[in-house]
Amino acid sequence: MQYTHLGRSGLSVSRLCLGTMNFGPKTEEADAHAIMDSAREAGINFFDTANVYGWDKKGWTEEIVGRWFAKGGGRREDTVIATKLYGSMSERPNDTFLSALNIRRALDASLKRLQTDYIDLYQFHHIDRNTPWDEIWQAMDVAVQQGKIIYNGSSNFAGWHIARAQEAAQRRNFTGLVSEQSIYNLITRAVELEVIPAAQQYGLGLLPWSPLEGGLLGGVIKKTGEGGRRTEGRAKEALETHREALVQYEDFADELGVAPGVLALAWLLHQPAVTAPIVGPRIQAQLDDALKALDTELDAEALAKLDTIFPGHRTAPEDYAW
Repeated sequence: MQYTHLGRSGLSVSRLCLGTMNFGPKTEEADAHAIMDSAREAGINFFDTANVYGWDKKGWTEEIVGRWFAKGGGRREDTVIATKLYGSMSERPNDTFLSALNIRRALDASLKRLQTDYIDLYQFHHIDRNTPWDEIWQAMDVAVQQGKIIYNGSSNFAGWHIARAQEAAQRRNFTGLVSEQSIYNLITRAVELEVIPAAQQYGLGLLPWSPLEGGLLGGVIKKTGEGGRRTEGRAKEALETHREALVQYEDFADELGVAPGVLALAWLLHQPAVTAPIVGPRIQAQLDDALKALDTELDAEALAKLDTIFPGHRTAPEDYAW
């Protein structure tokens, strides 16, 4: 396994992060535990979850992870656990967003579900436009002093959100954010415009979610052609929008002798701002495939070819200027 620091922090994390969103709703608990054991054996020490995961049964995923920690054997000590708050956990008005009150309640609830006394990386799942950063950072400072969290991260922030958060943290002599979790893949590259430049400027590690764009970069053309996958609704529309590029992409993956999903992850691992793509396996085989990306080297010619198929923003953040 390869490791790197999370942003400007001294925290060492694996180059792949295990996403747990499927655990519970789509993956039975026993299978989820087996996947986490397998990830740990492979050297993945970085797991990501959120208090709302479980969706209809919010908190379910954290509980599954917590029961895995409770098995002992060094599971908790070997794991850098990241979770998030922001989403509504009930219909009560103060069980949502980033008020100091909700931060206190949500943090204690996550600690209980995860069966741990501290969270390594506590992330804001979305920007709260109505709570001032002084209030947010004061609440986080208290949590750090209490030993309940160690680092903070953001998710789905714009570049200017990162800037405001960091400037407010610096005024308080507080560390602030060390990571940003954004959707980023070969198809969806808008973060290259301003989010990535802001993250690099302020020393945040980038944690891409949806690295396969909901499966579109996982060989969807061949799978649908062979009858192995059906697309409906938005996925069907996205497939039609990107069909020509996806055909070129899968043909290029064949030329390289690499599975399309592995190629998509390998491309992310070659992006300088990326700390660890978040892979969210539903079954063990998907984790096994993801691990292959760590040994997939792409030369400058291959990277340039991928940029031709899926153009990005090479001159960001001045991409829209002369």
